[in-house]
Amino acid sequence: MPILAPFVFASLLPAILLLLACGFGGIWPFLAVLSITVLVFILDRRLGEKWELPQDASGHFLSICIGFVHFGVLAACVWGISKGDHLSVLDRLLIFTGAGLWFGQVSNSNAHELIHRSARWPRRLGVAIYCSLLFGHHASAHPKVHHVHAATDQDPNSARLGEGFYRFFVRAWIGGFRAGLKAENIDRARSSRILPAWQHPYVAYVIGGLATIAFASGLGGFKGIVTLLVLTAYAQIQLFLSDYVQHYGLRRSRTDDGRVEPMGAKHSWNAPHRYSSAMMLNAPRHSDHHMRPTRSFPSLEIDETEMLMLPHALPVMACLALVPKLWRRVMDKRVAHWVTH
Repeated sequence: MPILAPFVFASLLPAILLLLACGFGGIWPFLAVLSITVLVFILDRRLGEKWELPQDASGHFLSICIGFVHFGVLAACVWGISKGDHLSVLDRLLIFTGAGLWFGQVSNSNAHELIHRSARWPRRLGVAIYCSLLFGHHASAHPKVHHVHAATDQDPNSARLGEGFYRFFVRAWIGGFRAGLKAENIDRARSSRILPAWQHPYVAYVIGGLATIAFASGLGGFKGIVTLLVLTAYAQIQLFLSDYVQHYGLRRSRTDDGRVEPMGAKHSWNAPHRYSSAMMLNAPRHSDHHMRPTRSFPSLEIDETEMLMLPHALPVMACLALVPKLWRRVMDKRVAHWVTH
């Protein structure tokens, strides 16, 4: 199989189907939703070890492609849902469902990859994607807060044992915004030169969000704005579900000198399922990402003997997290097992 083909197929298939759905309706909205739900579930179970994911490529070109495709899909979905007179109500609901999942699971994973790049313009593309999802501050909060304090109580995005998703969502959204702003202010205060206020990253995030809202208005008027707001909220829920699942209940211990131990294999939950990993650009290989944040997604590794494994694929566990009692029944005993071993 050509290099990177698994990632290309799994990540871009739903995007192509969403564009066809917005343009033509009919069977395409159904196929778009199936491609990111039922198909993922089936192939995760059927492919097993047969679908090898390449580890000898940077994935840079694919990330850039997905980045630009993101804006096309976002524009098409805002227009289709708000102004697509050729689409039925069911078509629009299906497009909304598929788009929210793709933005939250694929675009988010790709933007996350881009903001970890060393080159400036790929990082800016990642920031632009987050701004278009009205979540620009994540580009500051993720590298400057989450990667520093993950698996500690100082990280808003590391869910506590017994904490339900809905409580976590509110705490993490507000906490991440504040913590990212604080981290940026500290960095600016440490700068050797005085930086103008307009160069503050949070100013860019606000401007980027407002520009997206204005663009949505141009596409669909007031309905376009409402569509964008609801669609981005849905996508943000997907993002927080990933964070919630991947760090639930895990905490780093302190060394004898009072410092927090380094991030290791047992400070994140992982999933070995091949198809959903390819679709999400190896985001379920979360331990390796935290241990080696600069690694490109094809190079991320998974070790089922050392790393903590989720009982099901990441998308399935995200659905489970929406039912707090069921989630705790499945996960609390697993957390307790690893804490005591």
